[in-house]
Amino acid sequence: MSLTDFNMFSWPRFVGLSNYFRMFLDDDVFTIALRNTIILTVVTGPTGFLMSFIFAWGINELRPRFRSMLTLAFYAPTLAGSVYFIWKFIFAGDSYGLLNSWLLRLGFTSEAIAWLTDPKYNMTILIILILWMSAGAGFLAFIAGLQSLDSELFEAGAIDGIRNRFQELWFITLPQMKPQILLASVFTIAGAFSIGAQSSALLGFPSTDNSGQTLLLHILDYGWLRREFGYASAVQLFLLVIMLVTFYTISKLLAKWGTSDPKNKAADE
Repeated sequence: MSLTDFNMFSWPRFVGLSNYFRMFLDDDVFTIALRNTIILTVVTGPTGFLMSFIFAWGINELRPRFRSMLTLAFYAPTLAGSVYFIWKFIFAGDSYGLLNSWLLRLGFTSEAIAWLTDPKYNMTILIILILWMSAGAGFLAFIAGLQSLDSELFEAGAIDGIRNRFQELWFITLPQMKPQILLASVFTIAGAFSIGAQSSALLGFPSTDNSGQTLLLHILDYGWLRREFGYASAVQLFLLVIMLVTFYTISKLLAKWGTSDPKNKAADE
């Protein structure tokens, strides 16, 4: 499909690689969407992944009742469909918005700031929202992995000289959680590269000067609004390749983790 010119009303016409040449040479919005997607992925991906593990690790140390309550509390933002209305109220561009009202009251600004329509603030606000919603399926995978750890290894580690919780985390907990880490990385990669609904709901579609445009929104724009399915398929295939390369790299790094150390290899044997 990416090698055709197809609008769903006529038979697809083969155009070769022209969609890809157009993508990289003639589409300025694609460049903006690619840059925004990379920024959001690099910032929110690793940060959200680390936050999910830290929260899961901390919650796992609590009693079962409190653990269940906090797990629900951290996971709830990903389930709440009305969460965008709350953030729109916080960052409303008039004096009635929560943040603007406080800034005006405290004298930090003399006029309301257009948080959601000013490109200068859009990316920062979007990153804050995504990080707040980052405790998703990866967070649940970490919780499940921490619940299934072998307690005998912790006793053996204490005998072998592990003296604090961080040594215990690095040498015992993390090596046992490779499957959960890999699963969480898949969810994180997929979530980071497919950011679009958050930007559309918070900043509008299209956003001011395309400041919140991502590759997913670019695909939706050309595929479902302009009916240029051939070009949209080219962008989608490009996004898929990036995701697969990233996932392949992470899986290779995880496969090597723990096997390069001769001591770990001998211990496994």
